[in-house]
Amino acid sequence: MATPLGWSQGGSGSVCLAFDQLRDVIESQEELIHQLRNVMVLQDENFVSKEEFQAVEKKLVEEKAAHAKTKVLLAKEEEKLQFALGEVEVLSKQLEKEKVAFEKALSSVKNRVLQESSRKDQLITKCNEIESHIIKQEDILNGKENEIKELQQVISQQKQIFRNHISDFRIQKQQENYMAQVLDQKHKRAAGVRQARSHQRLREK
Repeated sequence: MATPLGWSQGGSGSVCLAFDQLRDVIESQEELIHQLRNVMVLQDENFVSKEEFQAVEKKLVEEKAAHAKTKVLLAKEEEKLQFALGEVEVLSKQLEKEKVAFEKALSSVKNRVLQESSRKDQLITKCNEIESHIIKQEDILNGKENEIKELQQVISQQKQIFRNHISDFRIQKQQENYMAQVLDQKHKRAAGVRQARSHQRLREK
């Protein structure tokens, strides 16, 4: 904000100080004028020389002139003060608006933080529940894997037993086939012998 004409950079504080100083000067001048008037009254009552009277009168005129100048300065300072007070009032209203807006924004941020915090707590609780569920599922899966390994061992043992049975069955089958072949050969030999004997008997007859 630009500094008003005739107003120092001291702000409203310096204007008030200058105003107080000018007021003190005026009061001092008025007191001096009053004293001079009293002196003039006393001089009127008592005989004084013309030179003394002229000197006092001259000093009174000078004091009146200085007093008038001081009043002008005081009026200017009062004008500056009123201008400064007006600006202070405007700035105060603007500051109050900014304060209300800031408090509103701060309240909104606090509510959002509370909501986010509540949401975070809910997410943490949900994550803990999911983690607990996953741990239970992992325990169940580990148990299933152990059961599967046990079943695989049983199946492996059963396969081995089955292979042994198949091997025994093949050996037994081979043995049975061999015995059948031997018996068949015996039957054929026996039949050949009977047939030969039958032919021989027919020849003998």
